[in-house]
Amino acid sequence: MTTDAPDSRDLLSFLDFHVEAGVDAALDETPHDRFSEPEAPRRAARAEPASEEPHRRAAPAEPAGAPRPEPVRPDPARPDLARMEPARAEPPSTYGRSAAAAPGEAAGDARELAATAASLEELEGLLARFESCALRFTAKNLVFADGNPQARVMFVGEAPGADEDRVGKPFMGRSGQLLDRMMAAIGLDRSNAYVGNVVPWRPPGNRNPTPQEIATCKPFIERQIALADPDFLVCLGGVATQSLAGTKDGILKSRGRWYPYRTGRREIRLLATLHPAYLLRQPLQKRLAWRDFRALRAALDEGER
Repeated sequence: MTTDAPDSRDLLSFLDFHVEAGVDAALDETPHDRFSEPEAPRRAARAEPASEEPHRRAAPAEPAGAPRPEPVRPDPARPDLARMEPARAEPPSTYGRSAAAAPGEAAGDARELAATAASLEELEGLLARFESCALRFTAKNLVFADGNPQARVMFVGEAPGADEDRVGKPFMGRSGQLLDRMMAAIGLDRSNAYVGNVVPWRPPGNRNPTPQEIATCKPFIERQIALADPDFLVCLGGVATQSLAGTKDGILKSRGRWYPYRTGRREIRLLATLHPAYLLRQPLQKRLAWRDFRALRAALDEGER
């Protein structure tokens, strides 16, 4: 009896499953079930390097005064020696350091690069080539923004999820549908609102972004806010609120509060509220978010007078 080999779609689905689960590196070419291995061979494998040590013979000592051989220098005419030439260092990347750069260095690269953007389109292009955040190598798409950048209100979330990563726009899944309904309740939609995220790449497995990843991406969202220049900034959830409002309070304590936010040109008002994904898990808290959106509607109406 023979079985058909899996087609490419099955292999891609299998790979996507592991990416969704947060697997982003292979340790060996073939899988190994370490739990099924007997304990005795594993102990022997761990002890093998130590057991070989007594059988190694020490190299004979050189006699005193013996001449040392000249070091072999690479000869371009000798292919067998050319490979002994030390590797040349690669020039530094134009768009930041490698993903292994120290957090402080990566944030510094982001700050310098973001400051050079003169428009939102230029900022998006710089982000697409930025290499100092490892998330860009595990995500499928850069999730920059959606909506109208000339709008008076800008909503900022935490980081993209699976739906956003697939589409390339923020708030495209169930939480995005809830956000659209919340905006519609106060007369807003994506034609008169602008939407972005603190972190523009999806963390593997939908985990929370780390403090280092937030610090690296923060200069870009700050520059994005400055270029959009909205009248009101709405932070959805604790990560966005703590990153942009400068508070250490949890979102249940900070929600409903107005904070001053300085863009470099002027000061705008920042409102903290609950993230739609949290409201999907805790639907009873929608009443609190409704109060916050009513406060936003009142502030918009006051500014129009």
